Amino acid sequence: MSKIGKRPNGLIAIVVYKAFTGILLAVTSISIFLAIENFDQLQEVAKSVTLVGKRGMIAWVLEKVVNLSPRTLLFSGLATGAYAVVTSIEAVGLWYEQSWARWLVIFVVGISIPAEIYELTKGISPVKLVVFLLNLAIFWYLIREFPKLKSEHESKLDPEIDSEIPES
Repeated sequence: MSKIGKRPNGLIAIVVYKAFTGILLAVTSISIFLAIENFDQLQEVAKSVTLVGKRGMIAWVLEKVVNLSPRTLLFSGLATGAYAVVTSIEAVGLWYEQSWARWLVIFVVGISIPAEIYELTKGISPVKLVVFLLNLAIFWYLIREFPKLKSEHESKLDPEIDSEIPES
């Protein structure tokens, strides 16, 4: 760690990852709610349009969406939106180097690791593997660095702590 007041590079990387994830989840949640609002039209489009080439992914997503019930979509939109909010709170709290944010990230990432391992046992994909490895790295970093980050944060709050340490 470098000078006081400068955030560690690892912490900045986690904040950027969490902010990106929060934005991605928010966009996904909004998209799900738009799909619910236009569900009938999506079903019509899915029945009548054949997409080829690069648009194959669009057809695949469209097929998956129209095969879900509106209730399932609603639950998915709400859950994704809630997770977007939590992830954004984590990013902001970590940026301001709040102790509670580190605990929140450790908790949220820690409880997701067993589920991610289970998903990997069902089938490995590049996205699943990257997300798992990123979350594992974040978990490890925060567990390893938490005591250092905590003591540095406390010394920033109380300047007398630094002045009480005798110089050698």
